[in-house]
This record gives sequence, C-alpha cells and structure tokens, in this order.
Amino acid sequence: MNKPVSKIREAKLELYRKKGKIHAREVRGRFNTARWAMVWLTQIIFYGACWLEWGGRQAILFDIPHEKFYLFGLVLWPQDALLAAIALILAATGLFLVTALAGRLVFGFSCPLTVYTGIFKRVGAGGEGGHLARLKLDQGPPTLRKLALRATKHALWGLIAAWTAITFVGYFTPIRELLPAIAGWSLGPWEAFWLLFYGLFTYVQAGFAREAVCQHMCPYSRFQGVMFDSATRTVSYDSARGEPRKGGGDCIDCGICVQVCPVGIDIRDGLQYPCINCGLCVDACDEVMGRVNKPVGLIRFASENELAGVPRKSGRPRLAVYAGLIGAFVALGAWTVTQRSLLLVDVLRDRGSLAREAADGRIENAYTLKLANLAEEARDFDIEVSGLPGIALVGPQRFAGEPGGIRAVQVTVAAPADSGLAGARPIRFHITARQDPATRVSESSTFVFP
Repeated sequence: MNKPVSKIREAKLELYRKKGKIHAREVRGRFNTARWAMVWLTQIIFYGACWLEWGGRQAILFDIPHEKFYLFGLVLWPQDALLAAIALILAATGLFLVTALAGRLVFGFSCPLTVYTGIFKRVGAGGEGGHLARLKLDQGPPTLRKLALRATKHALWGLIAAWTAITFVGYFTPIRELLPAIAGWSLGPWEAFWLLFYGLFTYVQAGFAREAVCQHMCPYSRFQGVMFDSATRTVSYDSARGEPRKGGGDCIDCGICVQVCPVGIDIRDGLQYPCINCGLCVDACDEVMGRVNKPVGLIRFASENELAGVPRKSGRPRLAVYAGLIGAFVALGAWTVTQRSLLLVDVLRDRGSLAREAADGRIENAYTLKLANLAEEARDFDIEVSGLPGIALVGPQRFAGEPGGIRAVQVTVAAPADSGLAGARPIRFHITARQDPATRVSESSTFVFP
C-alpha cells in the first residue's frame, strides 16, 4: 500500500533534520543580500578597527595590565565601571526591543556564529560546489579528490580562524606588537592561551557545530518567547493562503523553503525556537511564487495578528518601555561621561602614627594621598586643607602627576594646640589640577587631637 507522497517527504525531511550535516541550498534575494552586507560590515569593523591609531596609540585597546580601556579619545578606568554597566544594559535592552519588533532578527543577520558560519560555508562551497554536490561528496567514498578538497577547505578554515583569533587578541595586546611577538615565538602565556582557544573555538563552532548551536545550545532561543507577543513580526507561513498544498492553495509543496534553511526547519510547521529569522526561506519562496505567477509573500515577516486578520494597534506598551529605557540610559551614559573627573583621590590617615606635638607646639597628623591622574598628560596638583581654625599643610603643597598614573604622596597637617579641641575632628583635603583648575576634588578625613 503506497503512502501519500507528502507523508514520505515529511519523513525524509525529519530524518534529514536530525541526522547528518545540513547542506543548505544557496538562494538569492533581498534578505540574502542584506545578510551578506552585514557580514561585510561587521567584519570590516572587527578586522579593521584594531589597526586604527589615535594620538600615537591604538584607537581601541583593552589595556588590562595598566587597567585602561582606550576608545579613541576616551580613556576609561576601573572606576568607570558604571559606564560598562550602562553599555551592557543598553545592549540588552536594544536586543529586547528588536526581538519584540521582529523576533530573532539580530541572530539571523549579525550573530557572530551566523556570520562565521556563512563565511565558512561560502569557503566550502567555493571548492566543493553546491549543496547537492557537497551532500554527494559527504556520502561518497574517500578519494584523492575528496581528500584534496577537504584538506584545502580545512586549511582555509584554519587560516580564517587563526586570523580571527589574532585580531581578537589584538584588541588586548596592541596588534602591531602582537604580530612580531607571534613571529618571534615570544608570546606571553595568556596571549598564547587566548590565541589557541579563540582560534579553535571559531574553527569548531563555525566549521562543525554550526546549526547545532541554534538548535540545541543557544540560550537566547530558550527564553525569547517571553519577549514575543501577538504583534511581533517573525518569518511566518501564511497557511490560510497556502493550504491545502497542491490542492487549491498557493503552496506547491516544492520544499525549497526547507532546503535553504540554515537550521533545517520547515517554517510551514509554525514558529519554532531554532528559527533565526534570516529570511532566506522568504527569498526562496518569493522566487518560486514568481515562477508560478502567484503573488509573493506566502512566507514573509508577519505577526500573529496580521496572519489572523486582526487590525494593527496604534501603540504597544512594551516597545514604549524598551524605547524609554534606552533613552534614559543613553542620557545617563552621556551625563556620566561629561561629569566624570579625570582626578581621583584617596586619603589615608597614618594610623600607625598618632597625633604628635611639633617643636613649635602645633599638633601634627600624617596622611597618605593617592592621586590618580586619569588624564593622558602630566599635570601638577595643588593640595589645600580646611575644616579647623589655623589648620595648614606642613612642607610641599604641589605634587606632579604622571600621565595616566597613580602617585602616593606623604603630607603632614598641623593645627594649633591651643584651639581647645580634643579627639577626632573632621577636615577636608582640596586637590586642584594646576593646568586645569576646573578639575578639583575634595575628600574628607579626620584630624586627631591628643
């Protein structure tokens, strides 16, 4: 007894999704063009930004040994961790906003795994041919041609992964210093570790894991549903128009939407968590609809409401909340950058030396001031003290600060012994940058009388 053709084909597709490597069919269209535009854009930025210079140094550099982050003219220190937190919050909120608007659009077009998987697949297709040729080569016996093609492909993958790792580490060790160190086998242990780890990670993830990450390992796909609602536009199959297949509906059951899917799903089964909203099935289906003289859009970006014929609402509170948060944190970040001081001071009273009486009868206390000059030029700092009658510094009152350095200076503060005060009294140190009087910091401490 013969089974229906659709049932046989469905079984084959299910088997194909669960076993073996997915060889997606190439497709042309606006979404594929947009995906490759994002590949070029992201990789030009990633591979090129580490070579930019600014003021005689690398423009973008995470200088971990010196605890600095250079971003063109902006230099951030560990004390600026609030800005890093704001940047992470903005990235997360922006991702939530895009997801609420158009599902996993970010993952379909700019996710690093999507980008490098696309590059690796294109390299493989360049030598091994189209998807059917690659499938036939996989299933065929080992031959000299197969070994040569595979060796060439993996060698190119290795070169791409190696250069990606070098570029990544080049954001932490200046790239112009890293390359000679690699050539001279004089890498530090951490540099060597991250070169090997990131290179191997790229090679394995983009060359072998590929769609398995989207299907089984991506944590975002597991909780993205809580950010969807009935107005979220995702890649969707218009079943009301397409069904019944080959029996009055527009869907001719050609299966090309499955053949081009990089994660091997059938979008006609409804929204599925592995779907990355890349839109390749839209391109493929539109091409087929054009060939059979039917309207495009059988598969398209559409919301649940749109497919059900529900009128579009004028506003969505969720989007307003996300947009409001983004605006608020952008404003907070801008205010934090403009208000950040390029001088940090930490005052430590010498607890090992109690108040002492000087030869002139005044009471003296010793302090250590740690002056952090966050500017990239040397500056002199004037120190004053206030808070008690007749209080003053003993000795030098001006100290030089190295560019981007921290200096600990010892100062002595004296106050009249006949002031009638006793015990610990609050005082304040005032530190001013001589070259920039607007840079001024006040720190509190205590002065101890006998």
